Amino acid sequence: MAHPKRKISKTRRDKRRTHYKLTAPSMAQCPTTGEFHLPHRAFWLDGKLYYKGQVIMEKEVLA
Repeated sequence: MAHPKRKISKTRRDKRRTHYKLTAPSMAQCPTTGEFHLPHRAFWLDGKLYYKGQVIMEKEVLA
């Protein structure tokens, strides 16, 4: 009968037996631009920073 050469730790054993999987992050759609983004986060679109459907900041263009 085969015997393991080394003891498998509880952590390693439990990692193998888990059924938890990664899930895709939920996305929110901006009411102004229609762009999908992470909820409760500001996002850049066309050089403008949007949050809650409003322009917060505009990126300066260096010439």
